Formats: sequence, structure tokens, C-alpha cells
Amino acid sequence: MILPIKTLDELMDPAAEARHARRRAARQSALLRQVWRLFLNHGAPIPIAMLHREATGLDPAAVQEDLARLDAEDLILLQDGLVRLAYPFSGDPTPFTIVLPDGRARFVCCAVDALGIAPMLGQLIEIRSHCHHCGRPIGFPVGSEGPGPGAEGLMVWIGGRDPDERRACTGH
Repeated sequence: MILPIKTLDELMDPAAEARHARRRAARQSALLRQVWRLFLNHGAPIPIAMLHREATGLDPAAVQEDLARLDAEDLILLQDGLVRLAYPFSGDPTPFTIVLPDGRARFVCCAVDALGIAPMLGQLIEIRSHCHHCGRPIGFPVGSEGPGPGAEGLMVWIGGRDPDERRACTGH
């Protein structure tokens, strides 16, 4: 296999940069932060009706519009009246689990998301998964400074998506 070598200018894609800028801005949404809190508290798909009840400080008329915008930006997945995932959290089982300091386990979309939870929460967490090659269980702590003991020698593989594929994780 021949790996292409590209310059930074060749890698820059103005449309992709604009998409990333919109996604970064959308992550500042008060509603998205509420969705993340509900995923942390409940660990399951979030009924939209629950968001309408618990979206403290948010204009109830704007909640549905904001949910649709977050879904369009691929930050959440709306399906059948539920928020099934809100990157980095999945309400449905995935191969990647994080364990919070109080022992509650939550599913996350991928290994990269799992590694980002500790800095996001400012708490030590444990990542649990398995080797996708041999099936061996994997578990190690991660703090704000990065992975702790048990992560030595592990690698994260990041693959590309088909250009028409919108979701990195559907939770199914």
C-alpha cells in the first residue's frame, strides 16, 4: 500500500473548515450542555419530552428548533422522539464504556470520545473496552492529563468515513 504525503495546503478544505467552525460554535449551546448532563445522569436515550421538562433556563419554544439544528450539525442523533446520542455519549450500547468516579457506567461513541471525557468533566474516569483484534479486555484510568497505568502499548485507530456517511456513530 502506498500512503500519500500531502502538504498542509493540500489538506486544507475550506468547506470542511467552515463545517468544523459551525460545529464548534454549536457545542456552546446551553441545550447541548443540558443533553450531556441528562446522559451523565440517566445513561440512556433521552426522551425529547424530558428535555422540554428539564431544560432549565431555556425558552421552551426554542428547544425543538435547537434540537433540529444540533441534529443537522451531527452533534446529536434524534430518532423516534429520543435523543439517541449526543457526542461523545451514546444512549445505546457500544464497545466503549466509561466508568465515572461514583461507579456509574456510560456508553460513548468511540475510543477518541472515551479519551476526551476526563478533560470534559474534569474528573478521573476509567475506560473499558476490548481489543478489536484479539478480544482481550482493556481497562485503564484517564485523567485530565491523559491515560494512566494500563494504557501502555495501546493504540487508537481512526478510520475515514464515506463522504456521504453523516454519522460517525449511530448507537446501533
